[in-house]
Amino acid sequence: MRIVVISDTHGKKSAIDSVFLRNSDADLFIHLGDGERDIDAFLLENPSFTSKVVHVAGNCDFGSLSNDFEIIPVENHKILATHGHIYNVKYGLQMLKEAAARLNCDIILYGHTHIRDNTYEDGVYILNPGSAGNPHDFKAPSFATITITAKGILTNIADI
Repeated sequence: MRIVVISDTHGKKSAIDSVFLRNSDADLFIHLGDGERDIDAFLLENPSFTSKVVHVAGNCDFGSLSNDFEIIPVENHKILATHGHIYNVKYGLQMLKEAAARLNCDIILYGHTHIRDNTYEDGVYILNPGSAGNPHDFKAPSFATITITAKGILTNIADI
């Protein structure tokens, strides 16, 4: 299974267009918030993606009816997908890691910081794709991919 993860587009729908259309063969697309209008506009133009897209609300998705987090079962794994603001990720990941442990998730996806993170700790994959619209780490706008096979999990962050 191949999953594409994007976050913090902040009005740069062209980033979603580029990433999703180039990776249209992916099994799942996850938007981690602060770009709900962008993802809604993309889905209006590309309705064939609707069943393959999951998104959560970010702190800048005003009036959103989306959830603050989603638990996504994928094969023998559980993904905790969140924007991260409700877990105070700008001040550390402890709250987020504790939530993932309570929910038995072994993959954590978060955004909000606009800074890439791709780590593996204590049997848990932790991935922030960075920002597709306004990175704060002096790097190019980015997205992430997750490949899950019988042999394991591969996470990657790529420039848009």
